[in-house]
Amino acid sequence: MLNEENSQKIGTLYIVATPIGNYDDLSQRAIATLSQVDLIAAEDTRHTGKLLSHFGIKAKTFALHDHNEKQKAQQIIDQLNQGLNIALVSDAGTPLISDPGYAVVNLCREQGAHVTPIPGACAAITAVCCSGLPTDRFQFLGFTPAKSKARQDFFTEAVNSSMTSIMYESTHRIMASLDDLAQALGDDQQVVFAKELTKTFETFFNGSVSELKQFLTNDPTKQRGEIVLMLPGKPKQVDDVPPEARKMLALLENEMPMKKACGVVAEYFGMKKNALYKTIIEEKE
Repeated sequence: MLNEENSQKIGTLYIVATPIGNYDDLSQRAIATLSQVDLIAAEDTRHTGKLLSHFGIKAKTFALHDHNEKQKAQQIIDQLNQGLNIALVSDAGTPLISDPGYAVVNLCREQGAHVTPIPGACAAITAVCCSGLPTDRFQFLGFTPAKSKARQDFFTEAVNSSMTSIMYESTHRIMASLDDLAQALGDDQQVVFAKELTKTFETFFNGSVSELKQFLTNDPTKQRGEIVLMLPGKPKQVDDVPPEARKMLALLENEMPMKKACGVVAEYFGMKKNALYKTIIEEKE
């Protein structure tokens, strides 16, 4: 529900996540917010109009997209200061995540305007949680670069980060992007492909780059739609620690802090204390 006290004094900008495919994923809080705000800033008013019509929401919308958001930002601040409540939505998913809105939210924060999230769907998070890749540490990299060489460098840097990398790709560029992925990291590089998440033709594919290219070549219709690519990071390379040293560490770490235990073990086995401690800590991360 909207903050009644705020609406009487100064307006609030609500960052509202919308479905990435399945309308049933729109939360009750999002529906209530979109129904009650004075204005809705939409990436594409026609696209958002279909969503609003589906839920019987009658609201005044205006366009806020990559080409006008810097110009609209101060106007939105002025409207908030007049007491209007405004919702910001993108075509699908969470606004600002590879979608417009940064200039507006950044200016709101600079000028002390009230901004609050109405959380919901996000393609990156939806994809990675079903990917089978490690999710204890991951990074979202947005869309891949447009140029071939830049894409190759992009993929190499992503894999070398030692964490799962999530990125978006456009349907008209997916095959060229996979060619660059193979060029940079080899045909056997593991990749997870996800498309049309929450929609009728939702697809996941786990395999090598060469297998994914064949999969998409066999059925070109699978190249269409909203695409998420995910890459595993390289495992951290750590120095070898003798089994006997590890056994002693396992006994000592129950009796003393790990750093002190590493000092005792390093001295006993003629190792460097700091190097041993760093290795053990990296393995535990």
